[in-house]
Amino acid sequence: MLGFFASVIFFAIVAIFLVFISGLRIATEYERSVVFRLGRYVGLRGPGLYWLIPLGIETQRKVDLRTNTVDVERQESITKDSVTIKVNAVVWYKVLDPDKAIIAVANYRAAVYQVALTSLRNIIGQHFLDEVLKERDKINDALREITDKATGPWGVQVEMVEMKDVEIPESMQRAMAQEAQAQRERRARIIKADAEFEASQKLAEASKVITENPLALELRRMQMITEVGAEQNTTTILMLPTEFVTMAEAIGGAFKQQSPKVQPAGGPEQVA
Repeated sequence: MLGFFASVIFFAIVAIFLVFISGLRIATEYERSVVFRLGRYVGLRGPGLYWLIPLGIETQRKVDLRTNTVDVERQESITKDSVTIKVNAVVWYKVLDPDKAIIAVANYRAAVYQVALTSLRNIIGQHFLDEVLKERDKINDALREITDKATGPWGVQVEMVEMKDVEIPESMQRAMAQEAQAQRERRARIIKADAEFEASQKLAEASKVITENPLALELRRMQMITEVGAEQNTTTILMLPTEFVTMAEAIGGAFKQQSPKVQPAGGPEQVA
């Protein structure tokens, strides 16, 4: 009889030990367990080692607290100026309240994806094509705010939303290429016109200086002749104004009048 009771006690201890062991759980540092007791929420457990009442009395749902990434598939949307484009995006989010993420929504991962999908489609329809292409940072911030506002009651925070690729129809690409080329030609013509205008101003200033001092024009002409003569195999034709020739003749005549006359060696001729 004593042996029977001892065996019963032994098996009872073993059973209690096994039941206790079966209730042990471990959660890593980035996990939290949402615990339900007979279907009612009782709290969070973890990280580390914790114990649940076995035999289905307490159950758990683990939630990852790390930042998760979800790719939003390519969507065909129509911009505000009626251009059909295809856009995809990436969403980064993390769970802040694990109990809300489990209790408030059936599947928070799918819910975040669907919110990002519809928000992307809606926000593209509110902007023109040029805004989608040039103001992507602004659209990303607006998209993040809209998505985060929708996921806030679920205990999920949307950290960042980025549009990856924007696919434009080929006809629109050709039109944009022509527009860009026209803009480049316009800038080139403006730069050339500004250069010509600046050059004309400088020439006007130079002509003013030359008008006030005519010798400056002659000095510039002599400098130009020197520069041309420095080149090899060149023939230089000088076209001097008549004033130079007249002045040279006048100087030569004056020089001849001032020079002394030379007497012959035999002296003055005697007249008989």
